[in-house]
Amino acid sequence: MIAILNYSGGNTLSVKHALNRLGASCVLTDKAEEILSAEKLIIPGVGSAGAAMSDLKERGLIQTIKNLEIPVLGICLGLQLLCSRSEEDDAPCLGIFNARVKRFPDKGIVPHMGWNEFTSVSGKLFKGIKETEHCYFVHSYYAERAEETTATTDYLMSFSAAMEKDNYYATQFHPEKSSKTGQKLLKNFLSL
Repeated sequence: MIAILNYSGGNTLSVKHALNRLGASCVLTDKAEEILSAEKLIIPGVGSAGAAMSDLKERGLIQTIKNLEIPVLGICLGLQLLCSRSEEDDAPCLGIFNARVKRFPDKGIVPHMGWNEFTSVSGKLFKGIKETEHCYFVHSYYAERAEETTATTDYLMSFSAAMEKDNYYATQFHPEKSSKTGQKLLKNFLSL
């Protein structure tokens, strides 16, 4: 069973439908006991870092997530929450990845919205995925490049499109909305 974190981060149903299309059984939950008994956890996200972290704190889930040994996938805001801190709401985050989340400068159109190809790819999630493939992004904040970065893309600057550390994986883009490339990535996650 795949647990999809049901919190103020939103976008849970798109992720659930994408997993169902791949034949995976999943449950939307905000209960620590269900997360701890799951095979994997997905932290989807659309929303603000401060509100999401407050929500996780109120539900008593911060230490649960930080102590997990199962594979965890953060998507969009989920990636940002796995970083150390976000400029959005000046929010302290979970600190899995040693990277700060920053707002795109106002010199371009923000939010960054649309299809981008990768400038580099590596790591377990990208098995069978090439740099020239495209995924769908929609975000105003980005994680700076760090040691945990496994994929990069460019929009106004180079930033982390994906990150990986131990059993924690994350994508800034939305694999559930990224056609065949996103489907490949989700299959790779499910096979971990």
